[in-house]
Amino acid sequence: MPESLKQLLASNRVLSVPGIYDGLSARLVEQAGFEAAFLSGACLSFARFGRPDMGLVSAAEVAETVAVIRERTPLPLIVDMDTGFGNALNVRRTVTTFERAGASALQMEDQLMPKRCGHMRGKQVISCQEMVGKIHAALDARQSEETLIFARTDALGVNGFDDALERAERYLEAGADAIFVEAPANLTQMQIVGERLGQRTPLIHNLVEGGHSPVQSVAELEALNYRIALFPASLLHLFIPAAQKMLAQLQRAGHVNDMRSQMIDLAAVNELLGADELLAASKQYQYE
Repeated sequence: MPESLKQLLASNRVLSVPGIYDGLSARLVEQAGFEAAFLSGACLSFARFGRPDMGLVSAAEVAETVAVIRERTPLPLIVDMDTGFGNALNVRRTVTTFERAGASALQMEDQLMPKRCGHMRGKQVISCQEMVGKIHAALDARQSEETLIFARTDALGVNGFDDALERAERYLEAGADAIFVEAPANLTQMQIVGERLGQRTPLIHNLVEGGHSPVQSVAELEALNYRIALFPASLLHLFIPAAQKMLAQLQRAGHVNDMRSQMIDLAAVNELLGADELLAASKQYQYE
């Protein structure tokens, strides 16, 4: 069994965590040797529903996806639970449901419902006091202390850096297991967050292609005292242009022969997903 997320965060290195959205992406991340995965709410909305990250996915749909992924991989799974899908009472039920489905950590943000992508304009945030109450509700609802609660503030883009920093302090005091100040505007802000909070709690940062992050690598985050590097959409950001290229070839030529060298085949997919292991396991149930 892999190390728990709590064990991984007890080390002094940055945890690099790719974003996933289904069983296949979970399998790819596990086989690549990563130690944890992040179920990105944005990528779930993108990949499964073909919708932007604007609070359109329900709690039940996320829970179902968590269960599917947990069936496929034992990797620690950080789950984006957006705003907790309502008030403090909703948060309690969301935590109970997602933990039962197999979440290792739950990341909750202080946006007003319906939320939107942290790098979009037009976000709104709830009061700091309300978010503190929701953190308390999340901590009360979890059944195991191995299940971690991560608190994200989106206040920087709404109320400014000082308010975001104060909220981060309050959320840490409330008992959050890690802190995420979303969308810092520059390197100086990240340095201040790292200096003020990095020795007391794991700090999280999104490395989103096109998201205007001041840094681009795990090494840069380590130097700034951050501990969790999320790459929430990198798989999809690569898949989409590759898919568009293939579909354009098929539409134009009626075949994909020119792209076969860039593709795997059915046998390779079955090998990747463990078809032989399943077939071997089925033999124990065959009786003459």
